[in-house]
Amino acid sequence: MTKTASPNTTTASNPEIEYTSRTLFARLWTDYLRHHKFPLAVVAILMIINGGSLAVLAKMLEPMFDNVFVGGDAGAIWWIGGVILGLFVVRGIAELISKTMLASISMRSSTDMQVDLLRHILSLDSQFFHKNPPGSLMERIQGDTVQVQSVWRVVIQGIGRDFFSLFGLFFVAIITDPVWTLVAVIAVPLLILPTAALQRYIRRKTKHLREEAGKRSTRLDEIFHGIHAIKLNQMETYQVSQFRSIIDRIVKAEVKTAAGQATIPTMIDFITGLGFFAVLIVGGQEIISGEKSVGQFMTFFTAMSLTFQPLRRLGAAAGTWQIAAASLERLYRLFDTKPTITSPSAPTALRSDAGTEVKFNDVKLDYGNIPALRGLNCVAEAGKTTAFVGTSGAGKSTVFNVLTRMTDPTSGHVTLGGTDISQLSLDDLRAQFSSVAQDALLFDETLRENVMPGIANVDNAHLQKALEAANVADFVNSLPDGLDSPAGPRGANLSGGQRQRIAIARALLRDAPVLLLDEATSALDTKSEAVVQAAIEALSEGRTTLVIAHRLSTIRNADKIIVLDQGRVAEEGSHDDLLAKDGIYAGLWALQSKSPAT
Repeated sequence: MTKTASPNTTTASNPEIEYTSRTLFARLWTDYLRHHKFPLAVVAILMIINGGSLAVLAKMLEPMFDNVFVGGDAGAIWWIGGVILGLFVVRGIAELISKTMLASISMRSSTDMQVDLLRHILSLDSQFFHKNPPGSLMERIQGDTVQVQSVWRVVIQGIGRDFFSLFGLFFVAIITDPVWTLVAVIAVPLLILPTAALQRYIRRKTKHLREEAGKRSTRLDEIFHGIHAIKLNQMETYQVSQFRSIIDRIVKAEVKTAAGQATIPTMIDFITGLGFFAVLIVGGQEIISGEKSVGQFMTFFTAMSLTFQPLRRLGAAAGTWQIAAASLERLYRLFDTKPTITSPSAPTALRSDAGTEVKFNDVKLDYGNIPALRGLNCVAEAGKTTAFVGTSGAGKSTVFNVLTRMTDPTSGHVTLGGTDISQLSLDDLRAQFSSVAQDALLFDETLRENVMPGIANVDNAHLQKALEAANVADFVNSLPDGLDSPAGPRGANLSGGQRQRIAIARALLRDAPVLLLDEATSALDTKSEAVVQAAIEALSEGRTTLVIAHRLSTIRNADKIIVLDQGRVAEEGSHDDLLAKDGIYAGLWALQSKSPAT
């Protein structure tokens, strides 16, 4: 077979991709925002109206002071007051509609991103999940996408409403007196370098904060998953201490990030105050000398005063963008992580008459520098049961991982029905397998949903047949809600044997031609094992079955037993044949026969 990435070549993002603010926003627009072009255009128009109303309001102060307060024109009160009232009404309506539409765009886009991210993560290789704990991935999907929502609610709103407000207000200020305007903004260039440095600081601290938040989620996931072990080993104080240390680091990062965000508006306050002071000195002299009217000064002063809040909001938005950009960078680094195990570009169709014989041909596989399989050669015949046994680390689980392409071998190849599995699409390949593992995977849903997740069009007769064959009917009928009873978190409402029987019923409904059993009864007591073993025998009937077992008593009737030792086939044959050879298998059998547990 063509050599693919080996297990020590983990999935990784492309290091050549740049994650600058410009590229991040461009990708955000392309992937999500452009799908909302029409509502965003409406929002932009409303923001122009909202922002421009402040400029008109400032301009209306000139006739109000010069014509009414100074000139004494009582009739002008009505039209000037009416215009100002209308401005506030229009501004309020525009604000209401634009905020509502932005909230809708924000939530819809964020939801789309969460779904896309989960879909992408599920496409990645098993090695990716060995390096990225569940809590960290949960924080990416939940925490980082929530941070990105601020792009829509703060940044876009700030760029729209506040930018147009500033543009209009500065226009009014310039036409009133360009010299005063120049004096007011002369110190603004002093903000450029400190603001750029602060934005880099905020982004750096935010990335650290998001990493710590991932560690917090991971710690909580591990605590709640291992709650029984924690209680039995009296680890409560230790776990709280570990959690507290993570929280303390998060608090420090939060405070530093907040301080960085607050510093930008504070600097704007200083520069704005300096500008007002300079204008008051220059403009006050011109008012006193009669060169300028009170109305002109009030229009200018109001226009510049009204720029204060938009400037502060834009300064805060710059910090908010850096927080969102840090999360966007983490998200897109994850999106840019590609699986190394993929379907071929032109997959081969599995022939319906090809059978289900499984054959390993000189298969080698290394985990880093540690060999797991060292030239494995074996055959599992179609329609028969083949068991894999051996000491821990012999390569039993690796056989299943290679067969299902959870990992690809370094060299050699595996065939299913005579077809190289690397030439099949992943969907077609994995559709050939039903599996039951030692820890049955159950979700916090009803038993019915756990029995047939994603399996559509199952008639009741077929379902009942599967339940009876798996011995699920023995206990499910005694439950208050029957098959609609909740399984509980990770199946906590069921015993180990009951969880296994649910998993077997699920495998029966899947009805795949090859059955993989990974120590399916090793964690059960003798009574539960007998019931589950009977269900497994019903499941195995007519299927090619591959079994990994520690309890040799469960596979003594297998058609073939393959003994693995350090990634190679050491022995193979029936139970009686292997006992007669008096080799590794006979030694394991003798050891377990003496154990009271068997």
